[in-house]
Formats: sequence, C-alpha cells, structure tokens
Amino acid sequence: MSTETLSRDLSRQAGWSIFMGILTAAVGAAMIVYPLAAAAASTVFLGAALLVAAFAQLVFAFTSDTAGRFLLKLLLGVLYGVAGLGLIALPGMGVVTLTALLGAMLIAEAVVEAVLAFSAPAGTGRGWFLLSGLFSLLLGVLIIAQWPASSIWAIGTMVGTSVLFNGIARIVTSTWVRSEARQVQRSAVAA
Repeated sequence: MSTETLSRDLSRQAGWSIFMGILTAAVGAAMIVYPLAAAAASTVFLGAALLVAAFAQLVFAFTSDTAGRFLLKLLLGVLYGVAGLGLIALPGMGVVTLTALLGAMLIAEAVVEAVLAFSAPAGTGRGWFLLSGLFSLLLGVLIIAQWPASSIWAIGTMVGTSVLFNGIARIVTSTWVRSEARQVQRSAVAA
C-alpha cells in the first residue's frame, strides 16, 4: 500500500471519527440540558449491568471447588441481582441513592488527593493535586448539602459533562490526525 493511499484512508477514517465526536458531544450536551433523564437512564443502565454481573456470578458459582466458595459466589450473584432489579424497577430511588454515594465519593477523593499532594515531592504537580482535591471537595459538599434535591442535576450533569468532553477530545484528536494525514498526502504527491 502506498503512502498516498494510506494517508487518504487515514484521512477518511479521521473524518468518520470527527463525525462520531460531534455526535458524542451533542449527546453530552443533551445530557447536561436534561440531567434528570440522563441520570435515570444511567441508573437503569447500571441496573442492567448489575443483572449481567449477577448472571455471571451465578454461572461462576457452579465452577467453585468448595461449598463455601459456591455459597459466597451465589450470595454475591443474588446481591447483584437484587441491586440491579431495584435500580431498574425504581430508577428514581436509585438516582437519589447514587447521588448520595457520588457526593461521599467526591469528598473521599478530595481527602486522598490532599494526602497525595502533601506526600509528593515539591515541584511534581503538588499544586494540581491540591486544586483537583479542592474542586472535588467543593462539588462533593455541594451535592451532599443539597441532597436529595441535588439528585435532579448531579449525576446527569456530571456524566453529560464527561461525555461532552470525550466528544470534544475526539474531535480535536481526529482533526489533528486528518490534518497530518493530508500533509503526508500532499508531500507524497509533491515528491
């Protein structure tokens, strides 16, 4: 395969990746605009994932070499199944519960990042750890202080923001790849 053909194929694939990035960013923006719907959908998806994990645990239980391990895997599978069914059957309660867990996790993350910052040698990004920890702490406290009302916006907004930035990163990266591929193609034609 020639360099020109390879760069043309790469440019075309980057074009599709740019399209997917735009689509991903649009989905992220919609999740931010409709955070409660995004949170409910995320909760139902998590419930479905737990049901799949429950089924897997139940299958793995039958591969156990002792009765004790069988019972533990069976119990874990039942717990996954109950949690998954609960999230699917009652997504509103699931969103409220997950929001409280999210707030608590962000506060715990802030503590860990502060410890990492103070244990890191000077000049190794200590300030960034502290800044990240401060933002995690502020967001966690905001979520917990407004809980359960924060359930309306917290999960959907945060997941939507993540999806939006994922789409933007894909657009930027694919645009760069496409530009470089076209530069190689121009160089190949000129040679």
